[in-house]
Parts: sequence; structure tokens; C-alpha cells
Amino acid sequence: MQRYATRRFDGRTVPEETVRDLLELVRFAPSAINLQPWRIRVVTDPATKERLQPAAFDQPQVTTCSHLLVFCADPDYGGLIRKLDGLLRKNGVPDEVRETAIGMCRQFTDPMTPEQRLSWSAAQTYLALGNALNGAKALGLDSCPMGGFDPAAVSAILGIPAPLVPVMLCPVGYAADEPGPKLRHPLEALLV
Repeated sequence: MQRYATRRFDGRTVPEETVRDLLELVRFAPSAINLQPWRIRVVTDPATKERLQPAAFDQPQVTTCSHLLVFCADPDYGGLIRKLDGLLRKNGVPDEVRETAIGMCRQFTDPMTPEQRLSWSAAQTYLALGNALNGAKALGLDSCPMGGFDPAAVSAILGIPAPLVPVMLCPVGYAADEPGPKLRHPLEALLV
């Protein structure tokens, strides 16, 4: 109930240990069939944030935050499945269970078009973003989900390798603004 989309941060630096704690919370975000199809670029350099601000339509959160988390969707299902297979092996999952899980992953992802893979990865990445937003508040930080930016420009500025695609920005830090009232529809409007 205390979390809100912070529009301006006070510029104080979040301790690296706290950022690591936040990234650990993101790391444990749920994902369908446990493929975890996201990667995150953490930007702290003020000059880089200055270069990114125009790509985010000059929103002040980009330059006033302590850490800018760039959430990228990973549509490389061949690579993601290989990583998951390695993780299952490393953790001693019995071969029969592992092979069933990997087969299910392939059965689900193989028929997808490249566009469907990116769309599905983006949807999964939003789950990780949710952990970041709520995790930041739980750690005493403020944040803001930002979808208003040019993904191609952000990729170019940060040198994000293909096939990763930035889908959300999440500036993190300490708020310099005050939250407005919570504007949410009543519970009855949520239910169908």
C-alpha cells in the first residue's frame, strides 16, 4: 500500500548491498516452466543515465535515481532451455523428471514464432519487474515502472546484445516527491 510510481528521486546512492538484496528478490521471481526469460542491466553511471534520458522521453526518474534497472526480455528459447537443463542437472533432478520438464519446454516453445517468443518473454519479464517494485519498497527504497521509452535507442546506448530486448525500465532510489492518493478501482470491479 505504500509503493507508488516515484517521479523524482533525491539522488542519494543506494548501498550496493541493498541493491544486491533487491536483485536477489528479482532472481526469485516466478516464471512459467521456470525458463526465467529475462536479463537485467543495472546502470549507475550518471553520464550514461544522461544519455538514456532522451530515449525515455526526458523523464526525470532516469537521471535522478540511484540505480536504473533495465529489464530485458530474452526470446532465445534454445539457450534458455539449455540453461534450465543445466540447472536441473546441477541440482540432481532425476533424469526422467528432467527430460519430461525439458520436453514440455520444447513442446511449448518450439511452435512459437519469433514475435510470439518475444511477447511471451516480455510477459514473463513483467513478473520479475513486479518483484523489483514490491521488493524495493520492502527494502526501504522507492521505484517506478517505466514503459515509456525507445527500446532500440536504449539497446544502442547500453550495447545490449541481440536477441535481448529492453521492455521496462525500473529506476530505484529514494523519493524526492510525495505519493498522491491511491487511485484503484473497487474490488468488485476487479472480479468477473
